[in-house]
Amino acid sequence: MAGERHHSQACVDNKCEAVLSVSIMSKNLAAAPGPRNLITDVPGLAVGQAHDAAARTGVTVILPDERAVAACDVRGGGPGTRETDALAPENLVEAIDAIVLSGGSVYGLAAADGVVAWLGAQGRGYGLVSTTGVPRSPVVPGAILYDLANGGERAWGEDPPYRRLGREAVIAAARHFQLGTAGAGYGAMAGRLKGGTGSASVVSADGITVGAVVCVNSFGSVVAPGGRTFWASPYEVGDEFGGLGPSGLAAQGDIWGLAKVDPAERMNTTIACVATDVALTPAQAKRVAVMAQDGLARAIRPIHAPFDGDVVFALSTAARPLGEGGDFTIARIGALAADVLARAVARGVYAAQPWPGVNGWRDLPA
Repeated sequence: MAGERHHSQACVDNKCEAVLSVSIMSKNLAAAPGPRNLITDVPGLAVGQAHDAAARTGVTVILPDERAVAACDVRGGGPGTRETDALAPENLVEAIDAIVLSGGSVYGLAAADGVVAWLGAQGRGYGLVSTTGVPRSPVVPGAILYDLANGGERAWGEDPPYRRLGREAVIAAARHFQLGTAGAGYGAMAGRLKGGTGSASVVSADGITVGAVVCVNSFGSVVAPGGRTFWASPYEVGDEFGGLGPSGLAAQGDIWGLAKVDPAERMNTTIACVATDVALTPAQAKRVAVMAQDGLARAIRPIHAPFDGDVVFALSTAARPLGEGGDFTIARIGALAADVLARAVARGVYAAQPWPGVNGWRDLPA
């Protein structure tokens, strides 16, 4: 490697890091999951979750140790979001304090209120000036999925549980967290299977870390028709979601297998966040979010329908510099993010615990 590094210094036009990356890739030095195989393998990230079992709903909070650059890409036809306009590269605020994923449809947007209140009390947030007695303004984008019709108790009157759940989730933020029937994926359905919260990570041969967390509440199916093979199976590492391999994959037009028979307007949505430790600008993070959406397309069929609200956030903890690879490194991060998001989708459904009358993946015939 030292010789390759020395050789790369002879390159021109500031492309030394790109040459080194190509050299690494040409030797087929495979990337591998991080030690937790969770988005929290990205240095500087924690995730907290909370749920209400009676209401069959929950909240997931992605909490960076320090304010982080972030971006958002929306592909679904029925999204529900908060503060995503603040993430546009041309706008004033360049970093966020947390990202909130929530069940509850429009009620779930209030989960970010609980997170904002808690962060503000810790003195975290954005401030043009530092003035005694003037609180900082935490920037907390969020997205919601529809789980209101899953049989949970909704007699909450004027006090939905989401602000409370948001606060509980951010307080619980840690490096380890539960997959499956947990967090914002607690009440989710993946087509006609029990959905859930999934996560995965990857570390490249030259040390770039990319992770994803996703709450799968899709109209489309995560498995191929007629069996239990995940659409994401070509991207599986080891047996992280069953180890069946891709031999059972087959697709035909208008045959969607376990997609929802009656999707119903706005009763779906898959929401996700991908992250990297590489320092990115807001525009570069946006490109990573755009590329990461392909991971949903690899894992769910169909996706981005009129009655989905699919949203992918991307954030950077900036633990390591981008280096001179520039756009080539951005392309690598985006490609890794798409792969890791596909794996996270399958891991979330694989880990989900079924409810009475609702099958989980393990209930499918072998």
